[in-house]
Amino acid sequence: MNRTSFVAVIILVVVAIVVLLSSTFTVNQWQQALVLQFGQPRQAINEPGLHFKLPFIQNVIYFEKRVLNLDLAPAEMPTNDQKQVVVEAYAKYIIVDPLKFYQVVRDEGGLRGRVGPIINSNLRGEIGKVPMSEMLTARRAQFMQSITEAVNQAAQIYGVNVVDVRMKRVDLPDENSQAIFRRMQTQREQEARRLRAEGQRDGQKIKAEADKQQVVILADARRQAEVLRGEGDGEATGIYNEAYGKDPAFFDFYRSMQALTQGLDGSNTTYVGPATGDFFRYFGAEPGSPGAPAKP
Repeated sequence: MNRTSFVAVIILVVVAIVVLLSSTFTVNQWQQALVLQFGQPRQAINEPGLHFKLPFIQNVIYFEKRVLNLDLAPAEMPTNDQKQVVVEAYAKYIIVDPLKFYQVVRDEGGLRGRVGPIINSNLRGEIGKVPMSEMLTARRAQFMQSITEAVNQAAQIYGVNVVDVRMKRVDLPDENSQAIFRRMQTQREQEARRLRAEGQRDGQKIKAEADKQQVVILADARRQAEVLRGEGDGEATGIYNEAYGKDPAFFDFYRSMQALTQGLDGSNTTYVGPATGDFFRYFGAEPGSPGAPAKP
């Protein structure tokens, strides 16, 4: 074999390999494929494995068999009690007919543009039937099931099955949230003022009751003190009378000494003069001398 023949063989082998590679494609278990010829669909393949196509003039696009997620933009919707809520929903779907899917919507962006309004329309209709207070109750699951069934029926023309529709976020609009926050703040402030007023009122009641009890206790204590003081004075008078009856001279002397002690306090009183007069009758004279007190 000469050099030219060898080169020709090599070229033929390379061309054969390129043609073979261009004629085969593989479909994985989680995929389905659509064979296109000059942009026109020719064959839908749902079975995994090695498949063949015309080289160079046909190409293959792949679609998922798995459950796909379709996120929707947040939309504002009214409830039955005329409250506006912002709903952000999503849908789970499966491509069951890749040929129809490709012919009608082409890709996920096209599906979102077709199915998204259907989902929002059904959401708007169901949310408009319930008050806001029931948005997070068991009834929510019921009307979401109704929405899923309605959307799935409408989406059949796009070659997909919608298996679930859910709301992942339900919020109030920003202006409503701020208004509700201000109203809640006002209510809390009113509640705080009410509690403070009730506390002050109860405090005044407790203070008044304590003051009344103080007056009563002091009055009782004064009355008891006066009674005890009177009883003590009576007992003292009785003791004095009994002592005077036993020894009048000593009692007179004792009382005179008490009077001198109180009248002539040594700390600040000085007496200058003769010890004469009744006040000093026990000083300055011997018994029996002129001026001395008479014996009893």
